[in-house]
Amino acid sequence: MIKEIDVLVIGAGPSGSVAASIVHKHGFNVEVVEKLHFPRFVIGESLLPRCMVALEEAGLLNAVKECEFQEKFGAKFVRGEEECEFNFSDQYSEGWNWTWQVPRADFDLALINEVQKKGIPVEFGSGVTAVEFHDGYSVTTIENEKGEVSKIKAKFIIDSSGYGRVLPRLLDLDKPSNLKPRRTLFTHVKDIKRPSTHNNKQIIIIDHQPGVWVWMIPFSNGNCSVGFVGDPAFFEDFTGTDEEQLRAMIASNPATAERFNDVPFIWEAPKTLMGYAIATHKFYDDGFALTGNAAEFLDPIFSSGVTFAVESGMRAAQLISKQLQGEKIDWKQDYGEYIQSGVDVFRTYVMSWYDGSLQKIFFAKDSNPEIKARICSVLAGYVWDDTNYYVREHKQAIPTLAKIVGMYNS
Repeated sequence: MIKEIDVLVIGAGPSGSVAASIVHKHGFNVEVVEKLHFPRFVIGESLLPRCMVALEEAGLLNAVKECEFQEKFGAKFVRGEEECEFNFSDQYSEGWNWTWQVPRADFDLALINEVQKKGIPVEFGSGVTAVEFHDGYSVTTIENEKGEVSKIKAKFIIDSSGYGRVLPRLLDLDKPSNLKPRRTLFTHVKDIKRPSTHNNKQIIIIDHQPGVWVWMIPFSNGNCSVGFVGDPAFFEDFTGTDEEQLRAMIASNPATAERFNDVPFIWEAPKTLMGYAIATHKFYDDGFALTGNAAEFLDPIFSSGVTFAVESGMRAAQLISKQLQGEKIDWKQDYGEYIQSGVDVFRTYVMSWYDGSLQKIFFAKDSNPEIKARICSVLAGYVWDDTNYYVREHKQAIPTLAKIVGMYNS
């Protein structure tokens, strides 16, 4: 027997939770299937204020507030003795000016638990093995851990499977990213040396050396996430186990050494990701939409992953709900081009970080408050605000500004 529903959501992460909640809010039958069991860890622990819009729209905001995660009000960039702070309250765009720093296992679990409280079925431990698209509906084959096979007929599929990339894999939609392959090595530590004067309400990004940076993300539970990101060749200079390598990296930077030398690592072993950037040929087609990392993942430098996840989940769910109500949707303009425009803005900033352009701007001797406020909006996730010159003209604006600042500070 084939179960029939309106919308099938593949993946129970933030994107899937937001999408399922919004579809359900509009009165349609929706079900979530997830291959793993929660809680489980994924990367992406520092949210951006733009995320709050989607969480509120999905009715998930209060569930997150109850978790008492570490509030985040900005970001600090450090290079040696130089510092540059961005406070989200100073941003150009209107909207949320704070968010959270979250252990993702706890954050994702809180979201999907709230989804289930809404009465939305969630089937954990079940993977998608095949999808057939027909005129006006799809049939998805699912196999659980017991080897039991079932089928779901749906009018629409939202693929929020993240790195699992279910539909891109089944439909051969993957394409290489134009970003250079990089590696990250990271862990959670007991932050027993956290300075009493430290501002826990911001992520700290350390420009370790050209092409290599470090994140420090304090949590409200007294732990901290710390990780190195860079060209794979950088990691080859360190030998031993992953823990030995990471401890040696920590010792190699004064800021991390002072705080994290000899502190206990919480995980049994650090985690690593290699060549994580990925893209796809299209974000949608008849009967499906890709959201979050299932669509595209750039780089963790500006914490854009969860923002794109919940934004795309919200957008896809809103459009699908309208379409199921009989409205005609221009998926090319309202979804494909919309999501791509935000991806392109962040891509410019990511590439400008790795070529050193943003460091020239961030660590300039004198900064223009108006320009800084506009760049702050991008770092807060407001990459769809076309009234912001540094969003609208990002491809030209950042290189030009970096050139001017470089000449002025030379």
